[in-house]
Amino acid sequence: MTLGSSCKAKKTMSEKIIAWFEKRRQTKAMQLMQNHLALATGAVEELAKAIQFKVEGDDKKANEAISSLSKIEDEADRLRRDISLDLTKGEIPPAERDDLLHLSKRVDMIADWSRESGRVLSATPLSKMPSELAILCLNMVETVKECVWAVRKCVDRLTSDLKGALEWADKVERLEEKVDEQYIEARRYYLKLDYSKINPGEAILLSQLLDAVENVADWCENTVDQVRVVAVRML
Repeated sequence: MTLGSSCKAKKTMSEKIIAWFEKRRQTKAMQLMQNHLALATGAVEELAKAIQFKVEGDDKKANEAISSLSKIEDEADRLRRDISLDLTKGEIPPAERDDLLHLSKRVDMIADWSRESGRVLSATPLSKMPSELAILCLNMVETVKECVWAVRKCVDRLTSDLKGALEWADKVERLEEKVDEQYIEARRYYLKLDYSKINPGEAILLSQLLDAVENVADWCENTVDQVRVVAVRML
C-alpha cells in the first residue's frame, strides 16, 4: 500500500467514525454513554456529601449518602453492560469499537472507586481525626468532583467538538495533578498523627480512604487519555 492510499484509507475510517457518531448521537448507545457519565458524576457527588457528613459527625446522613452511592454504582455497571452490547451491534470498525468500549470501562471505574471510597468511609471515624486532616480530605474530594465534571464535558464534546474535547482533557489532567498535590499534603500530615489519640485500625482506614479517593481522580485522567486515543483516530 502506498503512503497516499494509506492516508486515504485512514481518512475514510475517520469519516466512518464521525458518521457513526453523527447518526447515533441521539440514539440508544450515545444516550446510554451520556447517562453513564451522569451516574459517574452522581457517584462522586454522593461521596463528597458522605465525607462532609462524616466530618460533621452525622453518621446517619453519611450512611444515607453511601447507600445512594452504592445504588448509583450498581446502575452504572448495568449501563456499561448495555453500552457494550449496543456497541457490538454497531457498524463501527472493530478497532474503534474497542476504543469506545475501553472508554466506557474507564468511566465505570470512576464510579467503582467512588463506591470503594464509600465502603471504606463507612468504617472511618473522620470526626475523630484532627480537623486539619479532615479539611485536607474534604478539599481533596471537592477537587475530584471538579475533575469528574470536567471529564463529563470532555466526553460530551467528543461527538461534536474535538478541539474542545482535547482542551477539557488537558483541564482534567491539571485537576488530577492538583488532587495528587492534595494527596501528598494529606499523607504528610497523616505521618504526624498522634497514635495516643487514634488507634492503628482507624489510621489504616484513613490511609485506605485517601488512596481510594485519589484513585477516583486517577481514573478521571485515564478516561480522558482514552478520549485522546479516540480523538486521534477521528482527526
